[in-house]
Amino acid sequence: MRRLFLSIAICTICTAPAHADVNGDVGQHLGQLGTQLGHVGNKIDQNVTALLGFLGWSAPETGFAALEVTPAIRIARSVEVMPTDAPDFLPANIRLPATALMAELPTPKAEKGKKFLYCVEYARSLSGLNIFGDARHWWARAKGLYERTAKPTADAVMVFTGTSKLKRGHVAVVSHVVSSREIRVEQANWLNRGEINYSTPIIDVSEKNDWSKVRVWHTPTGTFGSAYAVSGFILQPVQRLDRAN
Repeated sequence: MRRLFLSIAICTICTAPAHADVNGDVGQHLGQLGTQLGHVGNKIDQNVTALLGFLGWSAPETGFAALEVTPAIRIARSVEVMPTDAPDFLPANIRLPATALMAELPTPKAEKGKKFLYCVEYARSLSGLNIFGDARHWWARAKGLYERTAKPTADAVMVFTGTSKLKRGHVAVVSHVVSSREIRVEQANWLNRGEINYSTPIIDVSEKNDWSKVRVWHTPTGTFGSAYAVSGFILQPVQRLDRAN
């Protein structure tokens, strides 16, 4: 602090008018001012040092307390803060646990069929749902025709919400409910190759465990991919509106 005041005083002296014969006493007054500022700087340094000593901190050479020595900063740096726009429940590269239950389930695999299959036609053939169009429309078109739910159940059709990342949406049929956070599905064209994906693991990564956001197993790499939004699950046909009346 003292160095700052002295620097200001010196700069002011250097920029004083060159006509010393007219303003001869300017330099003298500024010199006195610099001395006074130096005393003020000493007093500030003494007060800062006393305060740091009272708090139990050591005074840095600059006369200011470095942020690194404060307990609050150490605590903040020891806590990993997750981004607000990353609601991931599990890391992307988490692998399936080796448990007895997993051993009883079919191994996830993908294979080419006799023809290129879209997810909607494959889901329609497995579920019997009479819904057509892009997968992103299935949730709305099922209203009034089929029962819809937010929780997965065996044989239900899982509807992925259409987003900028998944423009046409996606549908898959639930084959196993493993736990409140994991299911297995049968699906087609998830890798955009017209293939069939058998026993694909899907985990719920939503904060409320409401299956509004999930990660899908990526068979080629053996890891879970990025998060996708889910509209819900359409159940097998149990009731249809009588259009004839």
